[in-house]
Amino acid sequence: MNIFRRPDYKSEVTQFIEQLKGKKPELDKQQQAGRALLWDKNVDRDVWQDYRAGRVKQKPYVYYSYSDKQA
Repeated sequence: MNIFRRPDYKSEVTQFIEQLKGKKPELDKQQQAGRALLWDKNVDRDVWQDYRAGRVKQKPYVYYSYSDKQA
């Protein structure tokens, strides 16, 4: 027997989420559809490689206006 175990404890947040999912069973599918809009994208690695190759190195202190002699 574990002395730290809290028998059948569920936090208020967990209870709320379980109740919400019980009332709206379509909620999981809506969440997955929303995630697919923003995050689940196919990445074209060749395009990203070209993008990274074309980056210009930033100067150490960007707020200082360098003249042609100092740069």
